[in-house]
Amino acid sequence: MTPGVPWRVVLADDHTMVRAGLTALLDADERCEVVGQAGSLAGLTALAAAELPDAVVLDVTLGHDNGLEAIPTLLRLKPPPRIVVLTMHEDPAFAREALSRGAHGYLLKEAAPGELLRALETVLGGETYLQPELGARLVRARSAPGERLTDRERDVLRLLARGHTNAEIARELYVSLRTVEAHRAALRSRLGAGSRAELVHAARSLGLLA
Repeated sequence: MTPGVPWRVVLADDHTMVRAGLTALLDADERCEVVGQAGSLAGLTALAAAELPDAVVLDVTLGHDNGLEAIPTLLRLKPPPRIVVLTMHEDPAFAREALSRGAHGYLLKEAAPGELLRALETVLGGETYLQPELGARLVRARSAPGERLTDRERDVLRLLARGHTNAEIARELYVSLRTVEAHRAALRSRLGAGSRAELVHAARSLGLLA
């Protein structure tokens, strides 16, 4: 970063009020300049390609899309931005997936406002930022991933293993399709299961197909 030149930041969140609040927070700091906002995956990739920001603040959920899917595309930009994921998803599996895809930071929307600025300062300094509480959860989750599945994750895993589609699972559990997709992404990351066959094996190992 050039001393005295503000960090050029793009915000990606599907809630207009959240983007407005983040813009006010960041623009109030002389180190930051919000150069654009996006509420969708397509909008983000187009905006980032046009602006070539120093950093992108990205939510996991962008409408019906998984915001983490934008990370590889963003990292192919020249120069690539630093990426901080800011989300409500506190499950450490999401943090692990974000970092594995190439994100440089991960923190929750419940964090104090100053923590986002610390995260940006850290990642733009070339380091990785992980909210401290999440780091502790990641360590615990690595020890016994199957035992730390929530009841809802077990329901989703069981139905996936039995061949149900995401839409069928959403109807069965009375949740949104987006919620099922988020649980499925968390299961893949937490269980190290990249294919349906591996999910079936994981479900059988956990006694969910008896």
